[in-house]
Amino acid sequence: MDAREVLEKLVSGEIDIDQAERLLRLDYVERIGNHTVFDMGRECRSGIPEVVYASGKEPEKVAEIVERVVKKKGIIVVSRASTEYYDEVVRRIGGEGVAFKPEARMIIVDRRGCVQEPIGKIGVLTAGTSDIPVAEEAAAIAEVMGCSVIKGYDVGIAGIHRLLEPLKEMIKEDVACVVVVAGMEGALPSVVAGMVGVPVIGVPTSVGYGLGAGGIGALTTMLQSCTPGLVVVNIDNGFNAGATAALIAKMRRTR
Repeated sequence: MDAREVLEKLVSGEIDIDQAERLLRLDYVERIGNHTVFDMGRECRSGIPEVVYASGKEPEKVAEIVERVVKKKGIIVVSRASTEYYDEVVRRIGGEGVAFKPEARMIIVDRRGCVQEPIGKIGVLTAGTSDIPVAEEAAAIAEVMGCSVIKGYDVGIAGIHRLLEPLKEMIKEDVACVVVVAGMEGALPSVVAGMVGVPVIGVPTSVGYGLGAGGIGALTTMLQSCTPGLVVVNIDNGFNAGATAALIAKMRRTR
């Protein structure tokens, strides 16, 4: 039972306030094995489905988390996942409603049995082909949250004319936000922010040579941008960029 159902039962008189409080507390966290205390209320509070970061966790533990959460919530996303994690999840819960997006390194398990209500459109751009995995992570979580995603890949400033066509399409489709993923010197987000009238989320990536230091060069460039309307997430953090873009789209839709 999610928080909305509890509140509906409270309003209808099916339960009293003490029962409602107890149910909401039960829904808040759940202990899984001796390794995880899972936040069951995150999506209700924030609108962002809970995401398990797989890297560094044993596939068996990730699959155990997935099994428990899906039984209660119907949906869970696993980020930074490989085929090994996908195989273990399917072995444990079967393949129904389980999708693996290799380029995004993401597993999406959705057994809610309903069609996600559309919340708007966002754009996702990359400077280079090497930036695509991070962009796909952003696109995947935004789609899970109900966004349509318009993509334009490999359109960086080394051939800036490549940017015009996808950007024209995004403007025409009235996207609520544009996620721009770039490594090397990380200049593309500043260029895009100067050409559109919606928020731009810059995602520096750990793509580049020597002095770029695993994305520090791109991050510094984006943080030092003189173009207003640009905000920046951490290096390679496509998930946060995509989720934030989806929230912006949702806010625009509800106004």
